[in-house]
Amino acid sequence: MIVSLLVVASGAAPRGALALKEILLEPYVKKQVEFFALSFVIFLFFAGFDYHKLREWTWILYLLMIAALVGLFFMGTIARVHRWYRIPLIGMSFQPSEYAKLVVVLALSWFLERRKERAGEFSTALIALVIVGIPFLLILKQPDLGSAMVLYPIVLVMFYFGGVHPFLVKAMTWLGALLLAVVALFFLEVVPHEEFRPMATKVLKDYQYERLKPNQHHQKASQTAIALGGVTGTGWRQSEFTGGGWLPAPYTDSVFAAFGEEFGAVGLLFILALYWALLYFSFQVTSVAKDSFGQLLAAGISVYIAMHVLVNMGMMCGFLPITGVPLLLITYGGSSILSTMIALGILQSIYSRRFMF
Repeated sequence: MIVSLLVVASGAAPRGALALKEILLEPYVKKQVEFFALSFVIFLFFAGFDYHKLREWTWILYLLMIAALVGLFFMGTIARVHRWYRIPLIGMSFQPSEYAKLVVVLALSWFLERRKERAGEFSTALIALVIVGIPFLLILKQPDLGSAMVLYPIVLVMFYFGGVHPFLVKAMTWLGALLLAVVALFFLEVVPHEEFRPMATKVLKDYQYERLKPNQHHQKASQTAIALGGVTGTGWRQSEFTGGGWLPAPYTDSVFAAFGEEFGAVGLLFILALYWALLYFSFQVTSVAKDSFGQLLAAGISVYIAMHVLVNMGMMCGFLPITGVPLLLITYGGSSILSTMIALGILQSIYSRRFMF
């Protein structure tokens, strides 16, 4: 969170010799501090809440999530997409897809625990696919390719832990590998982007297909910012490339690259170490959970964290298309922060009750 405030303050506050107090009073910085303060309260609530009681709320939350995703299509677009609700009284926006990923994890955990004795049956696999498929298609329709892309491996890992029919797990694994291979062929320029367009646009929209184009401005700008940072970086608020406005979305999608220019490879390794520690302890919770519901919840949340980190960093390094996946707890924005702290609160609840039966 401190890293987040450094990046937001650097990107949002005007350049010049400003006092630290003036920088922290900038609207974006103040808003991010408010998000963090609220998220700590929510984290403590879920950490103290018995996660077993979430079973009782599973389908209420699932139906509310579906209603929220459907309702987006009756609202006006923001930035040409249906992703956010505006909440005028408090000046915030609400992005249902960020919470939908957690609700899907919860719903699958509940369902796979209930079907534990029949997990290997095709009927279990079919119902599980329906539970996942409805929100997946609604998120894809917004369109929000990034959230849909993150949801896929989460579900795959939960199917594996839940003992879903091996054929489905293998099929999803091979499909995921195939899609990654296709993306790699585009980014390595083995497959000519323009020659494949007529076939690809039968499935994808033009602007979605454009994201598979190698060496786009956003990706080149991100790689340039990271390269300019060198080993130790240019210093906080001393970046010329990011500070000059050449890096798109420096405190949202591109926080990794923006931080890299100012703090260099040393700073990026520090971020990687923080995420490694967070993921290590998250997967430790999965291993010590005393019931299948807790284990499935912890596994889903751990992969949720891992995929956001991998996809965002992959985008900034030019390995994956730019899809707007946030870097958890660093990217500016309330929905991502609040949903992440809910997830971490549930993990804490599972861990603290590991000796309770």
